[in-house]
Amino acid sequence: MADNNNCIIVIFGASGDLTKRKLMPALYALYRQKLLPDSFAILGTSRSPYSDNAFRKKIREDIVTYAGLKKSDQKLLEPFSKHLYYQAFDATQLKHYDDLKNRLSDIDSKLKIGGNYIYYLSTSPSLYSSIAKNLGKKRLQNEDNGASWKRIIIEKPFGRDLESAQKLNADLQRIFDEDQIYRIDHYLGKETVQDIFALRFSNGIFEPLWNRNYVDHVEITAAESIGVENRGGYYDHYGAMRDMIQNHLLQVLGTIAIEPPSFFNATSVRNETVKVFQSIRPIKPEDVEKYAVQGQYIESKIRGKKVLGYRQEKDVAPDSRTATYAAVKLYIDNWRWGDVPFYIRTGKCLPTRVSEVVIHFKKTPHHLFSQAELAHATPNQLIIRIQPDEGILLKLGMKKPGAGFDIKEVGMDFRYSELTDAYIPEAYERLILDCILGDATTPWRPAGSS
Repeated sequence: MADNNNCIIVIFGASGDLTKRKLMPALYALYRQKLLPDSFAILGTSRSPYSDNAFRKKIREDIVTYAGLKKSDQKLLEPFSKHLYYQAFDATQLKHYDDLKNRLSDIDSKLKIGGNYIYYLSTSPSLYSSIAKNLGKKRLQNEDNGASWKRIIIEKPFGRDLESAQKLNADLQRIFDEDQIYRIDHYLGKETVQDIFALRFSNGIFEPLWNRNYVDHVEITAAESIGVENRGGYYDHYGAMRDMIQNHLLQVLGTIAIEPPSFFNATSVRNETVKVFQSIRPIKPEDVEKYAVQGQYIESKIRGKKVLGYRQEKDVAPDSRTATYAAVKLYIDNWRWGDVPFYIRTGKCLPTRVSEVVIHFKKTPHHLFSQAELAHATPNQLIIRIQPDEGILLKLGMKKPGAGFDIKEVGMDFRYSELTDAYIPEAYERLILDCILGDATTPWRPAGSS
């Protein structure tokens, strides 16, 4: 990488679950692929009292635990961990930012970084504004007139509702310029979600069909087979609608429904995505029950194993009315999608784990074959599997070999797992690398979206 990509990645909340499960395994994967800059450092901060060496030991163990590495893939852990540093830090105490500034200066000078910093906020959402404000007070946002760069990554949820999202956005933009702010949505970093752009805009056969004339309806599903596990305290404040639909799944909807941008860059893609969101038909309060449904899983047995009900989960209120399942029917009022329903649904403790988009095409305009011959045929479907079995499936009707015209559904199926020589990066690998490179084209939320 070029020297101007050298940087220090500061992780606020470095002792948390996200850091050990996702961020550090992603950074190690980038290191193994030689995609990190020539000179870089990772500075973890949290209230936990680690030394540099203790933090390095912990991260090595976490990566082995959560990255699913073979023994041969672990040989670079020791040299990778030498790039790790730690600073005990209370994000609510302004005086601690002086310590942070001094530590950054020491590491910067030692490694000749050049003043480029990424601030990754892997903390409670309640700390986002205060961290940004305190960074600004200590002139850690951009203090050298463009000689270096500073970027800040905000994890979801980006606000609890529209009002709080707008306030958070305003707080950030008082400290950082818009091109410094990266609002993360890791769903958009998944290989299959990104491939929607390629599927639509690099294949001339789809664009003429990608509209109300040929599409009957669209389903966007994110089903999980597990419950809230140890995230009850967080989940009980947000629920299925805020945790999944208002961010991940609406962003996928935006990717499916977007108009072709003039250029494939951050501004053009964001502008077209915002137009989709602006075109979603508002649901009147009196019509909510017609277009939305919510539910909550209860104690049951799944595959012979007893599963707690949501209200029995740790840190969940015994009288909680937080939804663990939510489904919404939306319409996009524009010329491309007028009167095409989009069904968005998500839930926990469901029979299977699957995230996918299903484009249901309309029936053929004339039934050439008899009903008996069409017994096994259904309208065409294009299925984009986001996880776990990443791939794309196009369902077609074909004649079954033999006498007569017995139409049978068959699939043209592509699976990423069949590309034995291809490495499929985790979403966080792509997100972190794009931030280092200053590329905000696809994995990031439009400004002001909640």
